Parts: sequence; structure tokens; C-alpha cells
Amino acid sequence: MSGPTTGRATGQMIDRGIVSDADLRRPGVRRGVRAVHAGLLVALVVVGLGPILWLAKAAITPTQDTLRAPIEVFPNGTDWANLAVAWTRFDIDLHFFNTLWLALGSWAVQLLIAVTGGYVLSVLRPVYARVLSALVLSTLFVPAVVLLVPLYLTVLDVPVANVSLINTFWAVWLPAGANAFNVLLVARFFDGLPREVFEAAKVDGAGPFRLGWSIVLPMSRPIIGVVSVFAFITAWKDFLWPLLVLRDPAVQPLSVRLPALQDYVELDVLLAALAISTVIPIAIFLVFQRLFLSGAGLSGAVKG
Repeated sequence: MSGPTTGRATGQMIDRGIVSDADLRRPGVRRGVRAVHAGLLVALVVVGLGPILWLAKAAITPTQDTLRAPIEVFPNGTDWANLAVAWTRFDIDLHFFNTLWLALGSWAVQLLIAVTGGYVLSVLRPVYARVLSALVLSTLFVPAVVLLVPLYLTVLDVPVANVSLINTFWAVWLPAGANAFNVLLVARFFDGLPREVFEAAKVDGAGPFRLGWSIVLPMSRPIIGVVSVFAFITAWKDFLWPLLVLRDPAVQPLSVRLPALQDYVELDVLLAALAISTVIPIAIFLVFQRLFLSGAGLSGAVKG
């Protein structure tokens, strides 16, 4: 471990590490350090992007080339028709939009519950806030598989309403909102916001709704980005619960439908379908990565 230290004479901060500044001035040491950095960067790229790049290559490669020379780059050319066949002939377009719709709905429900729950626990802080926080936290210790049967029975015959949500997107959207981790994550973020801003808004006459909409939400863009990534990616790749409640193939997402297609679909078309299914999660992550890594949300709200 290395850390900054203060020089006795100058009072300036000095960074100490494995390689000192004096050693870095030596050409041999400097070249060695740069070589190590480059090697680590290449290793991270291969480990992190290698499978995705291979899938993108295999999606437009004939089946025989993928089986005979899986590492070679287009030994006998490309086959862009794989993408068109996967999109049209096997209804990947239908299941793609089903997945997108399911993920958007789950994201909206999770974000609504997480922000409102965190707002109540952290900002409004009613007298029972600690008890409620403890109850929410306790749900994290219950294994998800234990809840499958009671949750399925609830969706099969919703109490009071006496309706079945089987083969409807609501069967996925509503249970997705019961995510204690997101609620506690947002509440923890709200705990770190400046309380002085809240008090000043209350003095100016802002009520709970006005405080949450005009003050808290603009300051919460980073955590909203984090929760959005978690919620969207989790909903996109979820398999077990959609398999149980979405029995009709016409409403099934890609995560459920693709395993059912692999027995009678050619390998190149199946890989093309898998490549199509990865486009949206990657794009969503790249978009929201800039949002929650930047601190513009907090500074903009404080100035406003």
C-alpha cells in the first residue's frame, strides 16, 4: 500500500510507492513500469472484452468456421445473413422487444419504490423509520428461492383483486419492485446529502413533495444512474421468474426463449441472436456509466 505523506521541511504532500520518483527518472525503470502497465491493460481488455468481441465475431461467421477455427478472425469471410435470419425467421425481434418492455417496466417500478422508500427512510425520517429500516434490511437475509412458491401463488391469484397475472408483464414488473437492496442503497445515498439544503427548503415553505421533487431528485442523479443500471441489467438477464410466470412463447423474453431455440437453430444463427441480446445492456451501461461517475448532479442541485 502507498499513500501521501507530508515532508517535514516543505510541508508538501509526497507520494510514496513501490517505485520512487528517483527510480522513475532512470530510463530502464521507466520503460519497465510502462511495459507492466501496458501488459496489465492488455490483460484487462482480453479478460473483460474478449468474450464480447468473440461473440460479435461469431455472430457473423459461418457455423463451420466457428467449429473448426473458433479463434481465427473470419477464415472464410463473413456471413451477415445470420443477423437477419435470427431477427426475422425465429422471431428474435418479438422476444427482443418483449425483453426490452419487461426491462423498462421493471426499471420503472424498482426506481419508483427505491427512491420513494429511500426518501421516506432518510429524508422524511418518521418516528418508525428505524424499525422500518430494520424490517427492510431483514428481508435481505431471506433466500430468494424460498420466496418462489408464495410469490407464484400470489401472482396466480392476487388477493382482494382475485385476478391472475400469469402470462402478463405485470407478473414480472410488480415483484421486481420488492428490492430491499435498492431501497437501502438509495437511503444510504440520501444520508450523505447536505441536510442544510433540506432545512433551508423547509424554511422557504417547501412541503414533502416539493422537497423531494425539486431538491432531492436533482441531487440524486448519480444514485439514480446506479440503481438504473442494476435494475435494467438484472431484469434483462433474469431467467427463472419469467420462465415460471410467462408460459406463453409470445410474451417470453430472450433469456427464456433462446435456450428453447438452441435445439433446432443453427449455431451461427443462435450466436447471432445472443449477440443481438447483448446490444442493449452494453449500451445502457455505457450511457449510465457517465451519469453516475460524474458529480454534476450534486453540484447542480446545490447551486439551484
